[in-house]
Amino acid sequence: MKSFVYKTIVIVIAVVVIFEFTLGSKINEISSKFNYFSTKEGRKEGVIKIREEMKKAVKKDRYLSQEDAKLLNQFINKIRSELSETNQ
Repeated sequence: MKSFVYKTIVIVIAVVVIFEFTLGSKINEISSKFNYFSTKEGRKEGVIKIREEMKKAVKKDRYLSQEDAKLLNQFINKIRSELSETNQ
């Protein structure tokens, strides 16, 4: 009975340690990022970063490749046609 208790304790400790080094660290990282963006300063910084990326995109001569532009155009046209069918 004694060895069963010792083995159980060792296994539980091993599982906890493995969890903390693998999933626990990722969960803490995601949680800290979420907490950062839930603050007013974090949201402001996020908006500033989005604006900077939009400015970079506007400055580029061509943002989409020809193939991507055609594919996106076809997709938008398909969505428009499906939406117009539901309005009738």
